[in-house]
Amino acid sequence: MADKIKKFFQKKKVDAKFKMAGPGHKLSESTMSSQSSNSMRREAEVIKRSGLSEESKVAADAALARLQQKRDNPSFNTSLAAIQAQVRKELENERASSSTPTQSGELKEKVEKKESDLDLPRNYAAAGVYFKCPIISNDILPRDEWKANIKTFLYEQLEEERGLTACLIIQSCNSNREKVDTCVETLCKYLENIVTHPDEEKYQKIRMSNRAFNERVQPMEGAMELLFAAGFRQTKLASPDGTEEDYLVFGREHVESVESLVTLIDALRSAEPIQLELDRNLQVLLPSQAAAKVQLPASFYALSPEEIKREHQLRTEAIERSQMLRTKAMREKDEMREMRKYKFAIIRVRFPDGILLQGTFGVYERYNEIHEFVQENLEHNGLPFVLNTPTGHKLLLEEDANKTLIDLRLVPATVLTFAWHSSVFEEINNSPNKDVFLKPEVMVLVQEV
Repeated sequence: MADKIKKFFQKKKVDAKFKMAGPGHKLSESTMSSQSSNSMRREAEVIKRSGLSEESKVAADAALARLQQKRDNPSFNTSLAAIQAQVRKELENERASSSTPTQSGELKEKVEKKESDLDLPRNYAAAGVYFKCPIISNDILPRDEWKANIKTFLYEQLEEERGLTACLIIQSCNSNREKVDTCVETLCKYLENIVTHPDEEKYQKIRMSNRAFNERVQPMEGAMELLFAAGFRQTKLASPDGTEEDYLVFGREHVESVESLVTLIDALRSAEPIQLELDRNLQVLLPSQAAAKVQLPASFYALSPEEIKREHQLRTEAIERSQMLRTKAMREKDEMREMRKYKFAIIRVRFPDGILLQGTFGVYERYNEIHEFVQENLEHNGLPFVLNTPTGHKLLLEEDANKTLIDLRLVPATVLTFAWHSSVFEEINNSPNKDVFLKPEVMVLVQEV
């Protein structure tokens, strides 16, 4: 496990050097043409997809295992034909209900009655927001569980790689970023003083009752572990008034060399929190299931209880403002403020056969992430397609790739309509699987009614 910690820092150094290097150029080409070719190359890389990763293969195997279990259950048929038949039936019911007001009222009453019989979480569009952390394990867990797991994992690594691990503990196990930065600067100052003045005794002692130490260093997770890794040990020394006080005293015998402190300083300044990767929480829904699941759990919101009370007050004010004439700019400002209440969004993609593909995204992720999410789940992988918003706007990779979900007004939940790009209509129509949109290992994830 200690190797993972070392590799984490090595990767950070490589990434930093790579970013500083900038784009490559041929000696025979101009800067403008080089930038243009790099831009084209990036666009090509976005569209090009590789085969399944190891994690995707594991997920596919798990899905196929679930398929086998469902096949043993005669009450639910997961074959493509049965799913398509179910979708057609539901779409016909939707059309019939919309054309007959009486039937529509009856259907609504039945749906409301059915929903009242269910537990509230079953009405949620997603059970919650889940994350991955490859540096630790392949588990998919809520953020709070990951925080506890990361802390446990890092403290387990202290014996093998104390210094580097302590740097990660400081960054990953303390929530106040301003206090973390202050702690790091203070620790670096302690160590830099020893490196710069190795023979001066005053820099080799830290009085633990010192105000700066008490406020900036001691309360922070991992700070004491870092000082121990740097060669400090706690001991009692006589203070100027003759009493004994607790000090941290540096001892050269506790470190390989004074130069090794330079490595710790570098690690302190370059370390970053262990990052979590948002799990898409992929779901495949029938039309009736998508209609029933409309609520979002609390984990999608970026508001505290106090902020929710404030939001209620703002809503009251908004009702009053709605009675006044307002400019377009004023309305757009309110719309943006409304969307910023959310940290995550549900994106659903409706295919021509009625099936919906659902994923969870951060509100500041870009459209390119949605495009890749759809692309990697398509049976006809690699072919260009278009996603249409409910307002009829066509989302195009070359125009919208770097726009965030908030920029595109896709927050907190949106249904996009899938359509093949006009350049591949003929190729798709000549395919024997022209009516199949999602991969078989994805289709088996369709939820039971």
